[in-house]
Amino acid sequence: MTAPIRVAIADDQPLVRMGLRALIDAEDDLLLVGEAEDGAEIVALARRDQPDVVLMDIRMPGTDGLTALRTITADPDCADTRVVVLTTFELDEYVFEALSAGAAGFLIKDSEPAEFLRAIRLAAAGDALLSPSVTTRVIGSFAGGPRRRAPHPRLGELTEREREVLGLVGEGLNNDEIAERLVVSPATARTHVSRAMIKLGARDRAQLVVIAYQAGLAG
Repeated sequence: MTAPIRVAIADDQPLVRMGLRALIDAEDDLLLVGEAEDGAEIVALARRDQPDVVLMDIRMPGTDGLTALRTITADPDCADTRVVVLTTFELDEYVFEALSAGAAGFLIKDSEPAEFLRAIRLAAAGDALLSPSVTTRVIGSFAGGPRRRAPHPRLGELTEREREVLGLVGEGLNNDEIAERLVVSPATARTHVSRAMIKLGARDRAQLVVIAYQAGLAG
C-alpha cells in the first residue's frame, strides 16, 4: 500500500485550520502531521517532521509566511517539502514573491474543497500546481514592477536552445506545446526544461516563469 501524503497546516486562524484538518482527515491518502499558528512554528515543524506538503497562509503575525517559506526552501533537510501558499487575492504581490521564493503554487482561501485536495496531490507528486495562464498572469503583473530583480546570475550557463525553452515556459507553454513550437519530441522538450531547472537551481516551473520574466525572455 502506498504511504499517505504527509501534510502540515500553517494559519493563524483556528477556523481555517479546523476546516483544512477536517478535509485532510476525510481522505485515506492524506495524513495530517501537524499544525502551526505562525511562521516560526511551521519552520520548526517542517524541519522536525519533514511533511510532503505544507499549506501555509502567506500573511501571519510574527514570522510571516514569506519568511517561513524562504527558510524552508533554503533548508536542505526540507528539500522534499513542497509549500502551497494560501492567499485572499490572486493578484497579490505577496503571491509573486512566494513563487519567486520557491512556492509550489498558491490557492485562494475560498477555493472549493476539491481544489485543495487536488493541489495537495499535485504538489506532492511534483507536478505543476497552477495552470500556466494563472501563473503567468500573476507573475506578469509584478515581475516588471519597481521591485523587479536583476536577471538570474547563472542565466549565461544556458545554451541558446535552453534560453529559448525558458522563454516559452515563461509564456505559459507546457512541454507538449513547447515541443510543437520547436518541432521536437515532447521528451526532448522535457529534457531542455529539466536542464534549465537544474542549471538555474529552480525548484519548479513557477520559478522558471519568474526567471524568464526577470530576464526579459517573456512578457
